[in-house]
Amino acid sequence: MNKSELIEALAAKRGLSGKKSEEIINTVFDSMVGAMQNGGRIEIRGFGSFVVKDYKSYTGRNPKTGDSIEVKPKKLPFFKVGKELKERVAG
Repeated sequence: MNKSELIEALAAKRGLSGKKSEEIINTVFDSMVGAMQNGGRIEIRGFGSFVVKDYKSYTGRNPKTGDSIEVKPKKLPFFKVGKELKERVAG
């Protein structure tokens, strides 16, 4: 399912217009991104949690040339699936 399919599903299930459904989905996603940008953690019980992991710098290799390169430190979002979702998907 992609974002536009999620918007359509919300509109159909709740009888909302496509525009209103899009506003709701965008508000939810923007709030989640904002929380993670501020170092927060998002936990949706039964679904999973989103956290931002810090990665240190390290020396890597360019696979094409074999040259050593310095990889800068970075922050990346990480999703950990919840127990209930894992069980429901597994059947």
